[in-house]
Amino acid sequence: MSDSEEDIIEGSGDEGEAMTASEVLQKLEEAWITERISPTLERHQSELVDCMLDQINQMTENLKRCKKHDFRLAIHKMEIDRIRYIISSYLRVRLEKIERFAHYLLEKEANTTEESLAVLSPHEVAYARDYISSLESHFQSLVLQHVPENLRTFDAAKMSVKPNMDSYIFLRAKQETQGVLLEDETGEGRDEEVDLEEGSQHLMRYKPISHLLHSGAVTLI
Repeated sequence: MSDSEEDIIEGSGDEGEAMTASEVLQKLEEAWITERISPTLERHQSELVDCMLDQINQMTENLKRCKKHDFRLAIHKMEIDRIRYIISSYLRVRLEKIERFAHYLLEKEANTTEESLAVLSPHEVAYARDYISSLESHFQSLVLQHVPENLRTFDAAKMSVKPNMDSYIFLRAKQETQGVLLEDETGEGRDEEVDLEEGSQHLMRYKPISHLLHSGAVTLI
Protein backbone atom coordinates (compact mmCIF):
# COMPACT_ATOMS: atom_id res chain seq x y z
CA MET A 1 0.00 0.00 0.00
CA SER A 2 2.62 2.45 -1.13
CA ASP A 3 5.16 3.89 1.28
CA SER A 4 2.47 4.58 3.87
CA GLU A 5 1.89 0.92 4.62
CA GLU A 6 3.96 1.02 7.80
CA ASP A 7 1.88 3.82 9.36
CA ILE A 8 0.47 2.63 12.66
CA ILE A 9 -3.24 3.02 13.32
CA GLU A 10 -4.28 2.66 16.94
CA GLY A 11 -7.31 0.67 18.07
CA SER A 12 -8.35 -0.85 14.75
CA GLY A 13 -7.84 -4.50 15.53
CA ASP A 14 -10.21 -7.05 17.05
CA GLU A 15 -8.93 -6.31 20.53
CA GLY A 16 -8.09 -2.66 19.95
CA GLU A 17 -4.44 -3.42 19.14
CA ALA A 18 -2.45 -1.18 16.80
CA MET A 19 -2.37 -2.18 13.14
CA THR A 20 -0.53 -0.92 10.08
CA ALA A 21 -2.52 0.80 7.34
CA SER A 22 -1.94 -2.16 5.02
CA GLU A 23 -3.37 -4.55 7.64
CA VAL A 24 -6.44 -2.36 8.06
CA LEU A 25 -6.92 -2.28 4.29
CA GLN A 26 -6.58 -6.07 4.10
CA LYS A 27 -9.28 -6.49 6.76
CA LEU A 28 -11.53 -4.00 4.98
CA GLU A 29 -11.11 -5.84 1.66
CA GLU A 30 -12.07 -9.10 3.36
CA ALA A 31 -15.12 -7.42 4.94
CA TRP A 32 -16.06 -6.02 1.51
CA ILE A 33 -15.89 -9.43 -0.19
CA THR A 34 -17.79 -11.05 2.68
CA GLU A 35 -20.53 -8.42 2.54
CA ARG A 36 -20.99 -8.90 -1.20
CA ILE A 37 -21.33 -12.67 -0.86
CA SER A 38 -23.17 -13.07 2.45
CA PRO A 39 -26.98 -13.42 2.23
CA THR A 40 -27.42 -11.22 5.30
CA LEU A 41 -25.91 -8.02 6.67
CA GLU A 42 -22.67 -8.72 8.52
CA ARG A 43 -21.34 -6.86 11.56
CA HIS A 44 -20.42 -3.29 10.68
CA GLN A 45 -16.77 -2.35 10.26
CA SER A 46 -17.12 1.40 10.64
CA GLU A 47 -13.79 1.69 12.48
CA LEU A 48 -11.96 0.18 9.50
CA VAL A 49 -13.78 2.53 7.12
CA ASP A 50 -12.96 5.58 9.25
CA CYS A 51 -9.32 4.54 9.48
CA MET A 52 -9.00 4.17 5.72
CA LEU A 53 -10.75 7.50 5.07
CA ASP A 54 -8.18 9.14 7.34
CA GLN A 55 -5.45 7.29 5.47
CA ILE A 56 -6.79 8.57 2.14
CA ASN A 57 -6.65 12.14 3.45
CA GLN A 58 -3.09 11.59 4.63
CA MET A 59 -2.02 10.10 1.30
CA THR A 60 -3.68 12.96 -0.59
CA GLU A 61 -1.73 15.48 1.49
CA ASN A 62 1.48 13.56 0.78
CA LEU A 63 0.80 13.77 -2.96
CA LYS A 64 0.80 17.56 -2.79
CA ARG A 65 4.43 17.41 -1.75
CA CYS A 66 5.44 15.23 -4.70
CA LYS A 67 7.03 16.81 -7.74
CA LYS A 68 4.81 17.03 -10.81
CA HIS A 69 6.81 14.48 -12.83
CA ASP A 70 7.48 12.09 -9.94
CA PHE A 71 6.62 8.59 -11.24
CA ARG A 72 5.21 7.71 -7.81
CA LEU A 73 2.42 10.25 -8.28
CA ALA A 74 0.40 8.10 -10.71
CA ILE A 75 0.91 4.97 -8.58
CA HIS A 76 -0.30 6.68 -5.41
CA LYS A 77 -3.31 8.16 -7.22
CA MET A 78 -4.32 4.71 -8.50
CA GLU A 79 -4.00 3.30 -4.98
CA ILE A 80 -6.19 6.07 -3.58
CA ASP A 81 -8.81 5.43 -6.28
CA ARG A 82 -8.74 1.70 -5.52
CA ILE A 83 -9.30 2.28 -1.79
CA ARG A 84 -12.11 4.73 -2.50
CA TYR A 85 -13.79 2.17 -4.75
CA ILE A 86 -13.59 -0.54 -2.08
CA ILE A 87 -15.07 1.77 0.57
CA SER A 88 -17.88 3.08 -1.64
CA SER A 89 -18.77 -0.41 -2.90
CA TYR A 90 -18.76 -1.80 0.66
CA LEU A 91 -21.04 0.96 1.94
CA ARG A 92 -23.33 0.71 -1.10
CA VAL A 93 -23.85 -3.04 -0.59
CA ARG A 94 -24.63 -2.46 3.08
CA LEU A 95 -27.18 0.26 2.29
CA GLU A 96 -28.91 -2.01 -0.22
CA LYS A 97 -29.22 -4.74 2.43
CA ILE A 98 -30.40 -2.28 5.07
CA GLU A 99 -33.19 -1.11 2.80
CA ARG A 100 -34.14 -4.68 1.90
CA PHE A 101 -34.12 -6.06 5.47
CA ALA A 102 -34.80 -2.85 7.46
CA HIS A 103 -37.50 -4.18 9.81
CA TYR A 104 -35.67 -7.46 10.43
CA LEU A 105 -32.35 -5.71 11.14
CA LEU A 106 -33.82 -3.18 13.57
CA GLU A 107 -35.62 -5.94 15.45
CA LYS A 108 -32.39 -7.94 15.62
CA GLU A 109 -30.45 -4.86 16.73
CA ALA A 110 -32.93 -4.21 19.56
CA ASN A 111 -32.16 -7.68 20.95
CA THR A 112 -28.37 -7.21 20.76
CA THR A 113 -26.86 -6.31 24.12
CA GLU A 114 -23.14 -6.43 23.29
CA GLU A 115 -21.80 -3.55 21.21
CA SER A 116 -19.15 -5.80 19.64
CA LEU A 117 -21.92 -7.99 18.17
CA ALA A 118 -23.86 -5.05 16.65
CA VAL A 119 -24.68 -5.52 12.99
CA LEU A 120 -25.63 -1.88 12.40
CA SER A 121 -23.56 1.17 13.22
CA PRO A 122 -25.35 4.06 14.98
CA HIS A 123 -25.55 5.94 11.67
CA GLU A 124 -26.99 2.87 9.96
CA VAL A 125 -29.61 2.46 12.71
CA ALA A 126 -30.72 6.05 12.14
CA TYR A 127 -30.78 5.48 8.37
CA ALA A 128 -32.90 2.32 8.71
CA ARG A 129 -35.41 4.10 10.94
CA ASP A 130 -35.65 7.07 8.57
CA TYR A 131 -36.06 4.71 5.62
CA ILE A 132 -38.93 2.83 7.29
CA SER A 133 -40.58 6.11 8.30
CA SER A 134 -40.33 7.45 4.75
CA LEU A 135 -41.67 4.20 3.33
CA GLU A 136 -44.67 4.23 5.64
CA SER A 137 -45.41 7.90 4.90
CA HIS A 138 -45.20 7.23 1.18
CA PHE A 139 -47.53 4.25 1.46
CA GLN A 140 -49.94 6.31 3.55
CA SER A 141 -50.14 9.15 1.03
CA LEU A 142 -50.12 6.93 -2.04
CA VAL A 143 -52.56 4.20 -0.98
CA LEU A 144 -54.15 4.31 2.46
CA GLN A 145 -55.74 7.73 2.22
CA HIS A 146 -57.56 6.64 -0.93
CA VAL A 147 -59.19 3.51 0.52
CA PRO A 148 -62.14 3.16 2.93
CA GLU A 149 -61.28 3.88 6.55
CA ASN A 150 -61.97 0.32 7.67
CA LEU A 151 -59.28 -0.90 5.26
CA ARG A 152 -56.56 1.51 6.34
CA THR A 153 -54.93 -0.84 8.81
CA PHE A 154 -51.21 -0.97 8.09
CA ASP A 155 -48.81 -3.28 9.89
CA ALA A 156 -45.28 -2.45 8.81
CA ALA A 157 -43.93 -5.61 10.46
CA LYS A 158 -45.84 -7.74 7.95
CA MET A 159 -43.77 -6.14 5.19
CA SER A 160 -40.58 -7.34 6.84
CA VAL A 161 -38.27 -9.31 4.57
CA LYS A 162 -35.79 -11.71 6.13
CA PRO A 163 -32.54 -12.88 4.55
CA ASN A 164 -32.31 -16.48 3.37
CA MET A 165 -29.86 -17.94 5.87
CA ASP A 166 -29.97 -21.28 4.04
CA SER A 167 -28.37 -19.79 0.93
CA TYR A 168 -25.33 -21.67 -0.34
CA ILE A 169 -21.98 -19.88 -0.28
CA PHE A 170 -18.39 -20.76 -1.18
CA LEU A 171 -15.88 -20.60 1.65
CA ARG A 172 -12.23 -21.24 2.38
CA ALA A 173 -11.06 -22.60 5.73
CA LYS A 174 -8.43 -20.32 7.30
CA GLN A 175 -7.69 -22.87 10.01
CA GLU A 176 -8.42 -26.52 10.71
CA THR A 177 -11.90 -26.92 12.20
CA GLN A 178 -13.35 -30.25 13.26
CA GLY A 179 -16.91 -31.35 13.80
CA VAL A 180 -18.86 -28.75 11.82
CA LEU A 181 -22.49 -29.84 12.14
CA LEU A 182 -24.52 -29.76 8.93
CA GLU A 183 -28.18 -30.26 9.71
CA ASP A 184 -30.31 -32.34 7.36
CA GLU A 185 -32.35 -29.96 5.17
CA THR A 186 -35.11 -32.55 4.73
CA GLY A 187 -35.73 -32.79 8.46
CA GLU A 188 -35.23 -36.55 8.46
CA GLY A 189 -32.52 -36.41 11.11
CA ARG A 190 -29.64 -37.30 8.82
CA ASP A 191 -27.28 -34.66 10.23
CA GLU A 192 -23.65 -34.81 9.24
CA GLU A 193 -20.40 -33.64 10.81
CA VAL A 194 -17.55 -32.54 8.57
CA ASP A 195 -13.96 -31.51 9.25
CA LEU A 196 -12.52 -28.49 7.48
CA GLU A 197 -8.82 -28.65 6.66
CA GLU A 198 -6.86 -25.43 6.53
CA GLY A 199 -6.92 -24.05 2.97
CA SER A 200 -9.75 -26.33 1.84
CA GLN A 201 -12.68 -24.86 -0.11
CA HIS A 202 -16.32 -25.84 0.29
CA LEU A 203 -19.84 -25.10 -0.89
CA MET A 204 -22.11 -24.99 2.16
CA ARG A 205 -25.24 -23.39 3.53
CA TYR A 206 -24.57 -20.09 5.29
CA LYS A 207 -26.42 -20.81 8.54
CA PRO A 208 -24.28 -23.68 9.93
CA ILE A 209 -21.00 -21.88 9.22
CA SER A 210 -21.95 -18.32 10.17
CA HIS A 211 -20.32 -18.64 13.61
CA LEU A 212 -17.10 -19.79 11.94
CA LEU A 213 -17.19 -16.73 9.69
CA HIS A 214 -17.58 -14.43 12.67
CA SER A 215 -14.78 -16.13 14.59
CA GLY A 216 -12.42 -15.83 11.60
CA ALA A 217 -12.07 -19.60 11.06
CA VAL A 218 -13.37 -19.33 7.49
CA THR A 219 -13.64 -16.65 4.83
CA LEU A 220 -16.11 -16.32 1.97
CA ILE A 221 -14.84 -16.51 -1.59
